Amino acid sequence: QVQLEESGGGLVQAGGSLRLSCVVSGSTSSINGIGWYRTDPKNQREWVASIDRRGTASSADSVKGRFTISRDNAKNTVYLQMNSLKSEDTAIYHCRAFDYAGIARTAWGRGTQVTVSS
Repeated sequence: QVQLEESGGGLVQAGGSLRLSCVVSGSTSSINGIGWYRTDPKNQREWVASIDRRGTASSADSVKGRFTISRDNAKNTVYLQMNSLKSEDTAIYHCRAFDYAGIARTAWGRGTQVTVSS
């Protein structure tokens, strides 16, 4: 089994920055990629960014140039650095693990709340 724990959310003013962390534990050898998703106050879920074991990263157009996903394999942690935050970035942020077939290996967790005040 694979477990994920998200942290790093908080309240920040527009234009500010936050760094989210996703710690991966358990059977990590079966995991190829980690994705960040967010659920906004209207309960709309959106993919934000992903990174695979080799470090190949991708992100949604809505965050490109502002958010950066990275990983520290030694710490089994994936980060989401969020800069130039906007009010529309307000959401609960979740991470999710995927295996080499692209199948999700974790359920949706509690996530971490990010609130951007304008």
